[in-house]
Amino acid sequence: MVDPKGFLKTPRTSRPRRPAAERVSDWHEVYAGQDLLPVVTEQAGRCMDCGVPFCHSGCPLGNLIPEWNEYASQGDWRAAAERLHATNNFPEFTGRLCPAPCEDSCVLAINSEPVTIKDIESTIADQAWDRGYAPEQPPQRLSGKTVAVIGSGPAGLAAAQQLTRVGHTVAVYERADRIGGLLRYGIPEFKMEKRHIDRRIDQMRAEGTKFRTGVDVGRDVDAAELRGRYDAMVLAVGATAWRELPVPGRELTGIHQAMEYLTLSNRVQEGDYDAPPVTAEGKHVVIVGGGDTGSDCLGTAIRQHAATVTQLDINPEPGEGRRDDEPWPTYPKVYRISHAHEEARDGAGRDPRIFASATLRFEGDERGGVRSLHLAEVEPEHRRPLPGTERVIPAQLVLLALGFSGPEQDDGLMDQLGLELDGRGNFARDARFTTTTDGVFAAGDAGRGQSLVVWAIAEGRAAAAAVDRYLTGSTVLPAPIGPADRPLTA
Repeated sequence: MVDPKGFLKTPRTSRPRRPAAERVSDWHEVYAGQDLLPVVTEQAGRCMDCGVPFCHSGCPLGNLIPEWNEYASQGDWRAAAERLHATNNFPEFTGRLCPAPCEDSCVLAINSEPVTIKDIESTIADQAWDRGYAPEQPPQRLSGKTVAVIGSGPAGLAAAQQLTRVGHTVAVYERADRIGGLLRYGIPEFKMEKRHIDRRIDQMRAEGTKFRTGVDVGRDVDAAELRGRYDAMVLAVGATAWRELPVPGRELTGIHQAMEYLTLSNRVQEGDYDAPPVTAEGKHVVIVGGGDTGSDCLGTAIRQHAATVTQLDINPEPGEGRRDDEPWPTYPKVYRISHAHEEARDGAGRDPRIFASATLRFEGDERGGVRSLHLAEVEPEHRRPLPGTERVIPAQLVLLALGFSGPEQDDGLMDQLGLELDGRGNFARDARFTTTTDGVFAAGDAGRGQSLVVWAIAEGRAAAAAVDRYLTGSTVLPAPIGPADRPLTA
């Protein structure tokens, strides 16, 4: 701790966002690009270096937060980067995408404003790249063992990098045409520019990881046959079976799953389209679902110049502070404003969200396109529609952001590998991340269920340690978690 009274003398100052009117006119990241190092070093000095750092338990990766805070407060970016990368393969991802449960478990959060851990993390990660403190780490020798990783999201990439660095020969199979999974096609450019993914992929290639794009394992290639060509296999295919909304009118055109819409928008940024095949331009847009994916759709629709955007959330509006049943250091359900919600506020400053509301049905026009949405208020306990509260809002584009129920079950993987599901619809696995098929491991959302990017990376790292132990009898790789750990919900 550089200054024992830093948390008393320095107020919390978050990384500033660009003005909303400016950022909605482009697709660059929302944060200001000026030199923030003096602000970040000052904010890092607020860390109390607690005897029991609860921020560690709040982070699934077990990030050494007080340690890299101290180095950042001293401007020692090399040491800060070393401590950050000791537990996190991709801090530039988590520093931009994670909802920062570590901040809610910061000891300062008991009765004050927590340390700006997320801002400090992303700054350290960026400084590491800018200053050359994130070099390739190719293995000193090869083990002679081979591993196939199916899926190139954060869990698959983390597992692949860990296994490559310890000396195994790793090939990552991705069914899309580019590496990155939902990081590539599910996260909008304004939330994380894809140059961050490309830079890591270049690093992994230099370390020796092989990538096979456009290969849908289970369809293009028999999964059992592929398993026979490798000494082990890691399934990191995510939880991409999206939830449906079975209400009257769902068949109308103009109603899309959120990931269909976001993928097409991201492909425009990649140069695949001049304009998105599904666009919000000039339309009344309704987003059904109040989570992060819904917020991503919101920011995307605004940048596509939607006439209006409304987001429906079935949950009641949260309060400003913690409830009694969500004591510190748990991650509380409190009222939060994302950058997209800030951008979507109208002239009176009203929130674009309608809380405690459920969709009853859709109405169409004479051409079979969606025209309006009927909604009703719901009672909080059972979320049943309340009689007499129904109303109609215009809807020319409806985006369903209702989450995911688990990995897809019709892609051939399960049958070809003889996999089983657990009670939540994910790939069944034991404490060693092993599925019901020997030598086949499950990591990330495919085994845990839909969760946060930090959980995906932590799972990938832990699964890599399990694979290394399976192949060699022991491992030097860290295993931050086990499958028994439950995901945090945001």
